[in-house]
Amino acid sequence: MGVEKNNEITVKVNGGFNKVIEILKNKGFKISDKFSLEDSYFVPKDIEINKMTTRQILEKSVIVRDVGRCKVLVFKKKEMDEKGNILSQEKVECDIFNIEDGKRFLKAIGYKEIMEIAEDDTAYSKDGLCLVLKNVKNGDNLIEVETKEEDLSTIEELKRKLLELNLPIDTSNFFVKKAEIELEKAIRNYKN
Repeated sequence: MGVEKNNEITVKVNGGFNKVIEILKNKGFKISDKFSLEDSYFVPKDIEINKMTTRQILEKSVIVRDVGRCKVLVFKKKEMDEKGNILSQEKVECDIFNIEDGKRFLKAIGYKEIMEIAEDDTAYSKDGLCLVLKNVKNGDNLIEVETKEEDLSTIEELKRKLLELNLPIDTSNFFVKKAEIELEKAIRNYKN
């Protein structure tokens, strides 16, 4: 089990990934990883979803994450300002051997599954900077930028580095919260 603190920003891509990939390759970025990710979100059975904000629901969520070679339970803790900007975040992970066993365990201790998010990801890296292109199934195309490098230790430095790349991204929000977007869809479907 590990606790991890890191800096991370996530932005929407304007259009598809073709232009982004072309720019990254021209700037010397190389593919460093490709993977599929499936997250199943669980919350305590007794919470009243219709009386809570998406953020409040997600604060109670445990994720069963399947990244092929890695299977974990994840709990995320984020500190945000009044505008929804992430000030700091950490996550706690616990390795599991089997996804279905993890789900059964959470159900046995009083949790229910509220949604699944699946995505295909490709990571591009150069000089300690990693950009993960996230193709969220039935969702948005996103870029997550994450680093643990000392010279990119703040959110502002990450933003600056990303903007220097001149990618076709939406710069109005550097903290796109994929889980909040997908949970709002799930709640709408839940009510109908």
